[in-house]
Formats: sequence, structure tokens, C-alpha cells
Amino acid sequence: MKKIQLNYFIVASAIILSFFSCKKDFVDITPKGQFLTENYYQNADQCFSGLVGVYDVMRKNSGGFENMITMMNAGSDDHVAGGGGSSDGAGIQGFSNYTLNATIIPSSFWNDHYQGIFRANTLLDKLPNATMDASLKARFAGEAKALRANYYFNLVRMFKNIPLLTKPVATTEIYNVVQAAPADVYTQIENDLLDAINVLPGTVPLSTEAGRFTKGAAKALLGKVYLYEGKNALAAAQLADVNGTPGGTSIYGYKLLTNFSDLWVVNNKFNSESIIEACHSNAGNSDWGWWGQGNDEGNSVNVMVGPRSYSRPTGSTADDIPSGWSFNVFTQDFYNAIKSDPRFSATVFDMKALKTAGQADYIEGYQNTGYFLNKFLPRQSDVTTGAGTPVLNYRQDSYVIRLADTYLMEAEALGATGARAQALLDAVRARVGLSSIPVTLANIKLERRLELAGEGHRFFDLVRWGDAAAKLASRGFVAGKSEVFPIPFSELQGTKLVQNQGYN
Repeated sequence: MKKIQLNYFIVASAIILSFFSCKKDFVDITPKGQFLTENYYQNADQCFSGLVGVYDVMRKNSGGFENMITMMNAGSDDHVAGGGGSSDGAGIQGFSNYTLNATIIPSSFWNDHYQGIFRANTLLDKLPNATMDASLKARFAGEAKALRANYYFNLVRMFKNIPLLTKPVATTEIYNVVQAAPADVYTQIENDLLDAINVLPGTVPLSTEAGRFTKGAAKALLGKVYLYEGKNALAAAQLADVNGTPGGTSIYGYKLLTNFSDLWVVNNKFNSESIIEACHSNAGNSDWGWWGQGNDEGNSVNVMVGPRSYSRPTGSTADDIPSGWSFNVFTQDFYNAIKSDPRFSATVFDMKALKTAGQADYIEGYQNTGYFLNKFLPRQSDVTTGAGTPVLNYRQDSYVIRLADTYLMEAEALGATGARAQALLDAVRARVGLSSIPVTLANIKLERRLELAGEGHRFFDLVRWGDAAAKLASRGFVAGKSEVFPIPFSELQGTKLVQNQGYN
């Protein structure tokens, strides 16, 4: 769930991106806002363009080299960073081996999210004076608040101690901003989502508004936020409304897909299991000159996770896939956990087996295991024939939240006990042909690992459960430090921000 359907976005983005160029530093978020403050957001069309700009930051989930999915995968026990060598992306390598510091942490994980917050704050500040229908104004405000909540949720989970800004900040004040207590950030996230739930529509027409926040999407995000706060009863209540009867169709139209593998079909966008989806397109004709700078539209995970120099001999039955950069290869431990599971083939591209069988070949990358992330591997039919650089213009969307995720979160919030928790776990397993097992926290943890593998959730799950130190100690994880990123060095210069514990 990113932009407001691609046909709307392409028109609006030409306007909005000329106003909202990505800033390099958090302290540089205001100067180009002067034009907007004085002259823009006067009517519905201008406010809609502003809203598109707020949505645009959702691309961070899977767009650009510094995307959420490959970064968070790299620090989990299911993957290593991989790539072309130990210096191929200092930030992703540093997170994978827990040598991350304030100098090599990619500052975009901080800056891009604050760019989205800045855009939301500007829109919310100007909406009251815009000449437009009151109900439309309320909806735009609800969407902006839901998006702001999502960006703050990512920030507080990654960095913990962050500034809390709900209004545009004057240039003269930016250096005096201080960090808020994490509890206060979570309170703001809750309030934004509760406000959004009150005004957002239950569903949207997919032909014209696919990708926009709905009431169900805001409830799913709020349920997830409550779960991370340990407010399990509140989490379960929100998620129950989203989920409906396990295995059935909820009041918001959500339903598990019959075939797990269909989740990864490129054209199967905004399907019944999708709740919040980051959109991608090849229509932006992304190129190297501005890739990853906020106005490219391709899915970068696709090229990042593919085998290097992939080839097939004549007569091979192996999949015809484009070559990639070999990031996020699976660990042997994860392979052992999933190798007998029905989700294996849709999740793991077993290059090791293909090479052994003589069906395909490749050049081994850094930390190679031979096990690649099949959920995001494109096929040759997905390679764009348009302008731009083909590897930067893959169009597969990515899920920020999907229904199997909310099923398992609700089962966890219910204390991993009771008939409903059992039914939720059973539904996820039944979809892939697995029989019922007793609902326990251990079984829910395992199910999340296998169901959501490679989608960027595992590290956050381990931290939430208190399991990260035990699972990642061999990688260099330090309890009390490594749960969060260091604040980028550039953000500390000349400001009142204080570095996170354990980082110099």
C-alpha cells in the first residue's frame, strides 16, 4: 500500500516531486517548504497532490538499495547480508554482523521517514484552510495521520529515541529539537490511528483507489502497534475486527488466498490477503542517476536477492530468472527449518540443488549458501522493455501487512491460548495443507518464521519476544544495544539529539 493507484500517482507525482525533493539530513527538512506553506494546499487537487507525496515514502519498504526488507532481513537469524563482498553496502553488512555504528548506518532510514512525516505535517497544517468538501478533507487528514503513524512506528522500532514532530518546524527551531520518550511516540501513533479509523472508508474501489489506507488497514496497524507495546487485549480486539472468522472473509473483504504461491505473482496486486501494500511500477523509467533518491518507482528487492550471473544450459527445466546481486541469502539454519514445509518452494530458490543437478549455474556471492529468496525473484517476463535501467524497474509490490500476519499476531495477543487462537493458527497452516498443532507461543513463533520468511519481520519479532540475544549472539548482537540502530552521525551535528546507548 503505497501510492494512490498508479494512474493517479504518475500524474500527481510530476507536480509533487518538484516540490518535495528528498533532503539529505533531518536538519534540512524545512527550506523547500516555504513555497508550499505560502502558496499551496488551497483546494482539493492541490491537497491530493500533497497527499500523494505523503504516500510516496511507503516506497521505503522495498525501493532503493536502502530498503526496509533487505536491511531488516540482513540482521535476522534467517539471512546474512550477502552481496558482492564484505564492503558491498557498509550499512547492510554492519547490521548483519553487528558492527553497525553512527558513521555507516544509512541515514536514509532516518531521513526518508522524517521526510514522510514532514509532508504529513505540512498537509495536516494546511488542510483546515483549503477550499474543499469537508468529508474529503477529513479523509485526507485521516490518511495523512495513518501514514505518519506508520513512519513513526518504523522510526521508533529502529531508533527508539527519536524526535516527535506533529507540526511543521521553523528553520530557526530545527537545531533545538530534542528526542521524545518512546512511550510518547507510541501514544501519538495510537492517537493518529484512532483518528484515522474514525474517518477512513471500510473499502476502496480497486479500479481507482487501490493502495489507499482504509479503516481495516489502520486497524491492522494499530493492532500491531498495541502488540509491540504489550497491550495485548487492545491488540487482539483490533486484529479480531480485521481478521473476522478465521479462514473466512472479514467485514473488510480480507481473505487468505487459496494458494500461498499466488502471493508472489507480480500481477496479483491488491489481492484479498493484502492489507497494507507498497506499490511499485516500471512506468517511472528509473535510472542510475536518481535511483534510491525518492522518485524512483521500481522494486529494488527483486534485483538485490537474485543469484549472480545466473545461467541455464540448453534443455534445463530450471526457472528462467534474471541475474541479481545475491543479497539476503538464507542461512543453513533457516533452510533446515523450512525444507520439509509446503511453503519451501515458494520461499526458497534452491540454487545449490540446481547447480548440483546441472540445471543452472551462477557465480557465488559473499556469504553464499546457495539458498535465495524466491518470494522476490523476478522471472524474465517481469523485466521491463521500457526506458530506464531494467534492473531498477521491477514492478512487484511488497506487503507491509498481510492477513496471515494479522492472524498470527492476534493469536499471539490472545496469549497463544483458547479456541480462537487455535483457529487462527490452524487457518494459516490449513492454507498450505498442514494439519492442526496445539496453539502455543513457540508454535506461533515458528509459524511466523516460516510463513513470513524474507518479508522483513523476523528481526523485529525476535526483539519483541526477547529472543534476539539468544538467536543472534553468534553474529555479535549485544543485549541492551543492538535492539536499535545508532542515530546517524550527521543527525547529531549541531543539534540537541543524543546518541543511543552503546554507540559512540
